[in-house]
Amino acid sequence: MAVDQLSRAFVALADPTRRDIVARLSVRDATVGELAESYAMSLQAVSKHLKVLEEAGLVSRSRDAQRRPCRLEPQVFDLMTGWIERYRRQAEARFGRLDAVLAEMDEAADTHDIEGAPR
Repeated sequence: MAVDQLSRAFVALADPTRRDIVARLSVRDATVGELAESYAMSLQAVSKHLKVLEEAGLVSRSRDAQRRPCRLEPQVFDLMTGWIERYRRQAEARFGRLDAVLAEMDEAADTHDIEGAPR
């Protein structure tokens, strides 16, 4: 299930408008109408973007009297961050090993002249 949620989250964030909505909601909760003011699209189009974000678990809507504010849900972002962090650590480890090999090669080159004879 976590992989499915992770896939949905990355797909949802592939759209620049949805990424911008997430950025706006990271500052404060907002209604669909408040969010729609920032875009040259209909209220229905913004609602569709929000629905994709909701289905991915990135956003939720609540009821506050007459308002229905949208807010970010941090759990899915934690899942995404954990997934990204795992691969970042693996890449850093690979680069660390490459640095060590290059340092050994550099040391070996410093101890031999161009023809390969020791200095």
